[in-house]
Amino acid sequence: MRTMWKGSISFGLVNIPVNMYAATEDRDVHFKYLHKKCKTPVKNQRICPVCNEEIKSDDIVRGYEYEPGQFVVINDEDIEAIKPRSAKTIEILDFVKLSEIDPIFFDKSYYLSPQDTGGAKAYNLLRQAMKETGRIAVSRITIREKQSLAVLRVYDNVLVLETIFYPDEVRSISQVPGIPQNQETDARELDMAKKLIDNLTSEFDPGKYKDEYREELLAMIHKKAEGQEIVAAPEAPQRNVIDLMAALQASLDKAQEMRRQAKNTGSRNTKSGRKSRKKETETVQG
Repeated sequence: MRTMWKGSISFGLVNIPVNMYAATEDRDVHFKYLHKKCKTPVKNQRICPVCNEEIKSDDIVRGYEYEPGQFVVINDEDIEAIKPRSAKTIEILDFVKLSEIDPIFFDKSYYLSPQDTGGAKAYNLLRQAMKETGRIAVSRITIREKQSLAVLRVYDNVLVLETIFYPDEVRSISQVPGIPQNQETDARELDMAKKLIDNLTSEFDPGKYKDEYREELLAMIHKKAEGQEIVAAPEAPQRNVIDLMAALQASLDKAQEMRRQAKNTGSRNTKSGRKSRKKETETVQG
């Protein structure tokens, strides 16, 4: 992993030197724009519409549009003058329970590791204390000149920093149109919906989920690269929900059948495993 930030965790009067690494990665399939005629990648050029000339990076400055068409220019010295003192510090502000923070606030995740063996003891101390108290730390960090609110928590055996949005960055639900208000729920439909949820409930296993579109996209790309013809798959017919109760019953029946099939498959695999182990035992004994 490439270190993307170096600093320290400020835990009271204790400083824990850490390295920070991106915990997630973009696995989307990215395309380049090509000239249709010759298939050459197209260059992105910055052109000034007034001077009608290409602009080099040295000729570009920051500008904030405070009124339409009116800008104030901000240079590096201006930014440096107000840079937070905690630019290289993860400053712990409070300890809270994870359940108190709604997932809508979470943004990006980063792994933290001690910079050297000297910081390992303090790193372990904070990790163990957070584990045993069941608390996470609300913190403040500056990454790439942007001050962010964040939380420190323990994930498996690693301290993880997750940037979170400030309250004014989360839009109010009052802005969402068309939300049903004071609408009564049919008791039978509600009971059926709860049964459907029960039948679809299982332990979370991230390994069983996959990006099917990305897999199909890569397969299509490989076929085209090998000169194979691409045939479009027929679209599934759209069904309008007319009878909600009937749709719930059909969904419940399907979920129950899928659960029975999964249970039978698991049972067969277990029996097959027992037979295999029995055969191996007999072979060893023989």
